[in-house]
Amino acid sequence: MSKLVIMLAGINGFLAVSLGAFAAHALRDRLSPELLNTFQTGVQYHMYHALALFGIGLMMINFPASTILRISAYLMLAGLVFFSGSLYLLSITGIRWLGAITPIGGVFFLVAWALIVWFAAKQQFPT
Repeated sequence: MSKLVIMLAGINGFLAVSLGAFAAHALRDRLSPELLNTFQTGVQYHMYHALALFGIGLMMINFPASTILRISAYLMLAGLVFFSGSLYLLSITGIRWLGAITPIGGVFFLVAWALIVWFAAKQQFPT
């Protein structure tokens, strides 16, 4: 599972960079500054959580049976789709109600991070 999570982290890092470049070059003159800023927020959180997903994948190498890490990885992915995805769609389409989906992704991110804290608290790390 660690290999899959690390691959998904790489894919999402690639997507975040690509979408950031797309916004900077193709959307700059097509979107209002407010919508462009919204898109860029999606890109920033996309990259932050792609890196977090990478970290989870690395931890899973040493703890392959960890259900907590597996669930955290799933929640990071769901957060990427709901949070960043809704911001991308809102920006491009202008459909404002999509903003109501964004907090769901934020909750997924928060729970994923809380699970990482829980996982670390349960471990006996060498000092």
